[in-house]
Amino acid sequence: MDTDKLKTIGSNILEALDDDPKREGLLDTPDRYAHACKKLFSGYQRDPKEVMRVFDDESYDEMIVVKDIEFYSTCEHHLIPFYGKAHIGYIPDGKIAGLSKLPRIVEIFSRRLQNQERLTSQIADTMDALLKPKGVGVILEAKHLCMMARGVEKQNTVVTTSALTGLFKNNMNTRSEFLRHIER
Repeated sequence: MDTDKLKTIGSNILEALDDDPKREGLLDTPDRYAHACKKLFSGYQRDPKEVMRVFDDESYDEMIVVKDIEFYSTCEHHLIPFYGKAHIGYIPDGKIAGLSKLPRIVEIFSRRLQNQERLTSQIADTMDALLKPKGVGVILEAKHLCMMARGVEKQNTVVTTSALTGLFKNNMNTRSEFLRHIER
């Protein structure tokens, strides 16, 4: 990322708002803005294949669920944050993932300009491609500041999206088991 450009953008925002970038409280704001952007959009510099640790030749074949994974993302339509929890389940087919890698996958994709629907699909598609499991289930629940602080201004609205593959999509018992796990 181009830190100097981000600093300039931060300063330009302050000027566009008719505020004084030389005001004491704003002196370091362009630097802080650039630093914040580096964190908020750090997913562009990371490849999910590089963080996923896959263990081959595993005989475990029951559902694995990691739930309540906090995430923070930025709406690509308004450049305003949305945040929530991700729930991921999969049924291995000879390979399992290191458990900490699932939150890392969520982090990589959420730290890009996003919409919730694509974010949900990217997580599921990546899990499917890297593990080749019998099925994957991903559910995201999020609050969008673009709906809370502007627009309809509804504070308690939660948006839920899902992406299901394999047994999670085609087998009602598998889907129901996944939903029971994340409700607990």
